[in-house]
Amino acid sequence: MPGAGAFAACDLKEDNVLSSLANAADAAQKGQPMSGLPTKEATSEAILAAILEILSDNKAEDVVQVDLRGKSSVCDAMVICSGRSSRQVSALSDKLVEELKHRLGVLSTIEGKETGDWVLIDAGDVIVHLFRPEVREFYQLEKMWVPISEGAAPSAS
Repeated sequence: MPGAGAFAACDLKEDNVLSSLANAADAAQKGQPMSGLPTKEATSEAILAAILEILSDNKAEDVVQVDLRGKSSVCDAMVICSGRSSRQVSALSDKLVEELKHRLGVLSTIEGKETGDWVLIDAGDVIVHLFRPEVREFYQLEKMWVPISEGAAPSAS
């Protein structure tokens, strides 16, 4: 038969669960997130900086950053980069989405990961396009957004 200490431990554990549920209910009533994600909203600059760092750390190639403030109401910046293969493009997209969620609490939407040719990640104020080099060359997305006089110069990666 368990000692009295075991029942006290069960009661304490049950109280912790109940208080967690009560805290979650309070958060829901206030319209706050109930997950363990950061509650502070990340700025577009913070999201962009994190994206560039994650892409650099994970060997993305030819990273180009396009400032869209004042040019688009959809987002503040766009990042275009390449991976060497479909597998690397898919892996980069997975890592980027996971790290943005972990670091900043940014929940991203991802499209095109199944084929790995062109993956679009919507991270709110920043849109990321991950390409295989051949697909990127075909679409030449940078030329649509960067004026000819400026040219699309790859950022340091």
